[in-house]
Amino acid sequence: MTGQWNYELCNKIQLLCNDNGFICVNITAHSTSDLYGHLNLLLCDDDLDDCSFFKEALKALPRSTNLTAVHDGEQLMNLVTGEAYQLHDVLFLDLNMHRKNGFECLLELKLNEKLKRLPVIILSTSLDREVVNLLYKNGAHYFIRKPSEFSQIKIIIEHALTLITQKNISQPDIEDFVLS
Repeated sequence: MTGQWNYELCNKIQLLCNDNGFICVNITAHSTSDLYGHLNLLLCDDDLDDCSFFKEALKALPRSTNLTAVHDGEQLMNLVTGEAYQLHDVLFLDLNMHRKNGFECLLELKLNEKLKRLPVIILSTSLDREVVNLLYKNGAHYFIRKPSEFSQIKIIIEHALTLITQKNISQPDIEDFVLS
């Protein structure tokens, strides 16, 4: 049954496993002050602590979100190139990962007719201007330097989601590319 998904629910966490052993985690966070509409988010980050902080920040925001998390670039590309894949509202993509890094994933995404419409927000611990310029040139929508404090994570994710939900998903001017 290649391509078929098996579903297992446990405490509001949905694990998706296909026959190839590909695993991703869906967590749905609903807020009582949901004013923005539901967003389907995709996070690709190999740092499990960063993923956990991201998920906790989402829960604290006044938005209804469904988060799918994968932990390396190969898992990401396997997910998004699958036949049944439905485009997420935005991808938060870590730059430095093992197996396949964020640079490679961004290039593959932007060369794919279906996937090039997916807004990509790059996450990185460093802020190298040459790297930022290359990511902009390669089609990323925004760049976020990973904050060290949880309160900053919430603020920057909310800011990024606000920009994406304005339905202006075209790439901003380079001066507005780095979010802080």
